[in-house]
Formats: sequence, C-alpha cells, structure tokens
Amino acid sequence: MTPFVSLAGKRALVTSGTRGAGAATVALLRELGAIVLTSARTRPDDLADTMFVAADLTTAHGTELLAAAARERLGTVDIIVHMLGGSSAPGGGFAALGDDHWAQELALNLMPAVRLDRALVPAMAARGSGVVIHVTSIQNRLPLPEATTAYAAAKAALSTYSKSLSKEVGPQGVRVVRVSPGWIETEAAVALAERLGAQSGGGIAAGKAQIMAALGGIPIGRPSSPEEIASLIAFLASDRAASITGTEFVIDGGTIPTA
Repeated sequence: MTPFVSLAGKRALVTSGTRGAGAATVALLRELGAIVLTSARTRPDDLADTMFVAADLTTAHGTELLAAAARERLGTVDIIVHMLGGSSAPGGGFAALGDDHWAQELALNLMPAVRLDRALVPAMAARGSGVVIHVTSIQNRLPLPEATTAYAAAKAALSTYSKSLSKEVGPQGVRVVRVSPGWIETEAAVALAERLGAQSGGGIAAGKAQIMAALGGIPIGRPSSPEEIASLIAFLASDRAASITGTEFVIDGGTIPTA
C-alpha cells in the first residue's frame, strides 16, 4: 500500500536538527525516506548516523560552510527546513534591550535563513522545483512585552521575508511556506516548567500552568509535542502539499485567540 506521505529520494537540509522539534523533524524526514543533512554549533554524542555539519549559523562564515556542505554532500537540495531560532535577550521590556540584544536576535532568527536561501534557492529555481519551510513563531503575532519583544520582531521579519520570497520564486516552481508554533514541550521547556514549579512549590504541573497562563491559555490544555511540529513540516514538504505556498500554518493548540 502506498503511504499517504513519502519523501523517498528527497534530499533535505534541516538547520538546528539535534534537539527538540528540529531533532523530531530530522527523524521523521528520514523515516519517510529523505536523505537529511543537519547542523548545530556542536555535534551531540547521540546523533547516530545522521549527516551533520558543525556550524555557527549566526555568522556569514557559518552559513557559507553549511551551504557548501549541502552542495557537496547532498548534491541537489530538494527541501530546506529553517528550524534555527531562540532568544537570549533579557526580560524587562523594550527599554532593557540595547543594540547588541537586537543584533543578536536578528542574527539568530532572521539572517541564517536569508543567507542560506540566497545560497541554495537559486539552484532550486533553476531546475524548477524545491520546498523552503521557515519556522517562525506565534509570537510574531502574540509577543510577550516583558521578555520577547526582540525575538518576536525578528520572527515577524522572517515571516514577511518568507512571504516575499514565496511570491518571487513560486512562479519558478519553488514553494515557500511558514510553520508558526506556539509553546512546544521540548527538553528546555520542561526544564523551565520544572524551575518555575520549584519556585512556586507546586511542581512541574504548576510550572506548566504558569507558562500557559503567560500565553493567555492553551485551549487544548497542553503544549504541542516536537513530533506534532515535525508531522506538519513533513506534510508541507511532501508532494501532497504541491499547491500550498506563501502561507503560514499555526500550530499552537488554539493559543492565538483570533483566526
């Protein structure tokens, strides 16, 4: 029986694919038949036989290194999944953010995708096929002013850039879509919930409740799993989604209160 989704023979590049939703995406794409290359700043001990490149994608040199490795080791790149993102900016609202904080958020959440696309998408357009998936965040629409202003703004910039790219390369056969997750139950998220719960004396369940309350609530009552994010990405990367481009898919358990 033919599987509903197959990526057999596809060659995929997934940034930040060693933990959380990135690792889940790498695992699922491989399960569906894709040949996958991934990257992070350092290689983890438990990466098994996944192709890997150590690179700091917040720098131009790091993205050049990864793009060159993708050409050398994959040859044709059919799928690019830009998973990389995060924030190290301090809390305290907009006034606590200096120029360096803003530069760091843009360097992590926007520029790696811009540089890698510039290096690899022209070849996709030249042959008339390819899929680019930019992982943004619901915070581009639902920022938390106390802590995520710069991160949210950088993800909003990524979303706008992605839409523009889709309009430019769509006529050349390259699909560009966005996946916008809410809270994902990664290792880091669990650690945060444990820390918050310990501070309040209520345990991890209380910590999770605090996080959900800060987001305004999650109607399904829980965060998304990394595997759920990966499943959406895999579908969008597949030929089943061949007419989908230029749009954003929110996967947040209903966190955003409007359509």
